[in-house]
Amino acid sequence: MTPAHPHLVWDWNGTLLNDLDLVVASTNAAFASVGGPAVTADEHRVRFRRPIADYYAEVLGQAVDEDAFGRLDRIFHDAYRDGLTTCALAHDAVEAMSSWPGGQSLLSMWFHDELVPAVHTYGLTGRFLRVDGLRATVGGDRKAESLGRHLAGLGIDGRDVVLVGDSLDDADAALSVGGRAVLYTGGFTDPARLRSSGHPVADTLTEAVTLARTL
Repeated sequence: MTPAHPHLVWDWNGTLLNDLDLVVASTNAAFASVGGPAVTADEHRVRFRRPIADYYAEVLGQAVDEDAFGRLDRIFHDAYRDGLTTCALAHDAVEAMSSWPGGQSLLSMWFHDELVPAVHTYGLTGRFLRVDGLRATVGGDRKAESLGRHLAGLGIDGRDVVLVGDSLDDADAALSVGGRAVLYTGGFTDPARLRSSGHPVADTLTEAVTLARTL
């Protein structure tokens, strides 16, 4: 039986959590560690992509192999942890979640054992049927495989899913399971890149939920 409303999967970083400035600062800490250039928030939004090693290689102008990426990823996450308490939720995150009539879950590519307590700290735990983060020791890969596992854990068919996220990788993940995506311009990706993707695009999370209702 098809549910009355699709299941909504939320992205965390750059979507529900407004952490762009911290991500850019942490990225620059990683680049500085190997003598690389600093990027602005606008540059980051134009160039960021997954796998993140490819983004790093483009900015640094050199190949970034698995070992090199592991070192950069550790530096990034150390800086990110140091600044996390400065981050707030997106201004309308709670309103947006409250306005969705169906089930909701959270899927992040941030480390699971740090994501779960953070979600609790922001008072959101009870809103989600399931919360999943990255269970590997190094991040940076694509989201599609994680979304497949997330939905399997929920027992939900991907065709009954809308994913709200801020990156083209979020949209690719949704398509990989037969789902749909609404892309949010307030995160890590330049709005023009999102709009050129052909997916529905929203400037606020409440608008994203409104669009998701139509899919």
